[in-house]
Amino acid sequence: MRIRRLAAEERLTDSFPLQGYAFEASPLSAARTEEFRAYLPYNSGNRTLVAEEDGEAVAAASAIPMRQNLRGRVLPMAGVAGVATHPLARRRGHVRTLLHRLLDEMRDEGHALTALYPFRASFYERFGYVGLPARRRVTLAPADLAPLLRADLPGELGWQRIAAGWTRYQAYTQRCLDDRHGFALFPEFRAVGLRDRDDRWLLTAQIGGGTVGAVTYRIDDHGGELVADDLLADDPYARALLLQFFARHVDQVDRVSFAVPADALPELWLTDLSVRVEARVAGPKSPAPMARLLSVDALTGLPAGPGRVRVELAGDRWLAGAYLLDGATGRLELVADRAAPGVPSVTLTAAGLSALAYGVLDPAEVAVRGLGSVPTDAVVELRRLFPRALPYLFADF
Repeated sequence: MRIRRLAAEERLTDSFPLQGYAFEASPLSAARTEEFRAYLPYNSGNRTLVAEEDGEAVAAASAIPMRQNLRGRVLPMAGVAGVATHPLARRRGHVRTLLHRLLDEMRDEGHALTALYPFRASFYERFGYVGLPARRRVTLAPADLAPLLRADLPGELGWQRIAAGWTRYQAYTQRCLDDRHGFALFPEFRAVGLRDRDDRWLLTAQIGGGTVGAVTYRIDDHGGELVADDLLADDPYARALLLQFFARHVDQVDRVSFAVPADALPELWLTDLSVRVEARVAGPKSPAPMARLLSVDALTGLPAGPGRVRVELAGDRWLAGAYLLDGATGRLELVADRAAPGVPSVTLTAAGLSALAYGVLDPAEVAVRGLGSVPTDAVVELRRLFPRALPYLFADF
């Protein structure tokens, strides 16, 4: 077996067929196979590796060079996607070998973080990934939003096809990246696929001349569903403006649905609101995302409370060594291999440290989950260094 990086056109013959078999209805139709050529520009900057046996690609994996907000710092992030193996070559270690090489290369190029949507979470936990919250899907009847039609709200709405409003939408999501923990964005070559397909309406909320909310959507049929993507809003005013627009579709659609982050509470937005809020997580079709640190340098300078703890990282290909973590200045400082008498010590796996950095597990949960050895005195210090936070990945890949 050998591992090789694909050139752009080679994806049509080497990686796309494997991914098509793994993730789409199969066998692929001739028309669908031909459609793959149209996807090439949106994969142009990806790094795609294949494992070959006797000159034939038997496994593939890609990394998308993305950016992600980690507690206020926007860092390069490798979005892993298209991990697939030929059905006759499965369970032979090809994916493990590919992921090691792929993440080695992305880390060497400066990607301090990585995220993915797993086919099985336990498989990727062994690679140091930890689960992130799944987005919630909100479904309601537009009639239940009627009280908002009487609300006197500041601001105004903008409405256009996504291609026409692309510049505004792109600028707003860039600001979300700068402001929101966990938020991630595609590179330009991939992001413009949404613009080029032009199969969504773009609704924006504007207050004081600036964009404060946005949502893309489509309507599947008269009397059917208004299907929206992520409802992005800076504050309750922006959110109410967007929902007020949905309320105007009471005689056009039966229901409205949209995605919200895990910390949203739609059941409290209005009185007597009948709403379904759900996060359906089940592999392999609807997994929750996972992420991990690829470099301890990602921690340097993160906002932190006044805690101190010595962390030993073990059993990982990319995170290793002992560090003193200190938050006395309000920003996390790391000092390698420093003796620290009287300072609590912990041993963490890569998944354990990643869970703390992303804010998805309490230090005690890290110990309970078997992601590290965390003495009681260290739990307090780690809670100060890594306050609980709910990341919102946003991007699907």
